[in-house]
Amino acid sequence: MGLWHRYSWVAYLAVFVGVLGHSSTEFVSVLSGMAGPELSVWRFILGGAGLVVLAMIFPGSRDLITPFRTHATRLVALSFLGITFAYLMFHWSLDFASVVQVATLVTTIPVFVALSNLVLNRVPISSAKILSAACAFIGIALLITDGYMARLAGSSESLFGIFMAIVCSASVAAYSVMVKPLIAEFGALRITAITMFSGAIGLWLVVGVFFGIWIGPQRLIALDHQGLIALGVIAFFNTTITQFLWIGGLAAVPDITRGSYLFFLKPAIAALLAVGILDQGLSLIQILAIVVISGSVFSEILADWFASLRATQK
Repeated sequence: MGLWHRYSWVAYLAVFVGVLGHSSTEFVSVLSGMAGPELSVWRFILGGAGLVVLAMIFPGSRDLITPFRTHATRLVALSFLGITFAYLMFHWSLDFASVVQVATLVTTIPVFVALSNLVLNRVPISSAKILSAACAFIGIALLITDGYMARLAGSSESLFGIFMAIVCSASVAAYSVMVKPLIAEFGALRITAITMFSGAIGLWLVVGVFFGIWIGPQRLIALDHQGLIALGVIAFFNTTITQFLWIGGLAAVPDITRGSYLFFLKPAIAALLAVGILDQGLSLIQILAIVVISGSVFSEILADWFASLRATQK
């Protein structure tokens, strides 16, 4: 953590690599062949266990009990909000909406991070951040309207899936802002491992009680080779590694809202993955959307550069 605070680019790089992992989650989820609620349980049971093992490797992160002694209620609430509830909504939404729709709409997380930071910490939203968000939303709108609007208008199931994806975005954003003080006190790896694994237990209970699906090892035997590989990738890359880099990076960057705006690259990465993995072509509008969304990430950098230039000339 000290290194990340001293060299902020390391933290931003961690967030970016986390975005790369997030951007492939929807595709790997589809390849697993599992329904959303069940996949959520397996993803965080295995991925959370991976984070616990990772925490045990580093001496400074091995004590997972002390945070519970002082912040048990807060940790349980954050685990439910950011993992149990948020990712149940995320994976379940894929049962109703398309991969591209979910991947695109989850990109609203940075906007909810800015709003959560404003409400919870009274951190104002600067004009540069508003410009960045506006650019990203234009690109997102282009992606949604490019061939998908008719499908959205004609399918109530798609609308239901889209609503769940937006709820997921708001929940993850609120969690990211509220967990930052705990990460500053106990470290990113320790808190990420605790909340991920605790949230996984919550997911197991919720899916069992409300869906009547009690997940057990016998389910793995029924998966084919592709399903097992996909489950392993989504558990250990898209969860253990990605979540640690994303949450830890956001907690370490000087400006959490700016760091989260790297998430606006997700639709562009997802579109490229659609070409590479699903063998889908890109339309002119989709290419334009990628350019606009990617440009939004750099708009704050340019805004700061122009501000510094004006200050120097005065």
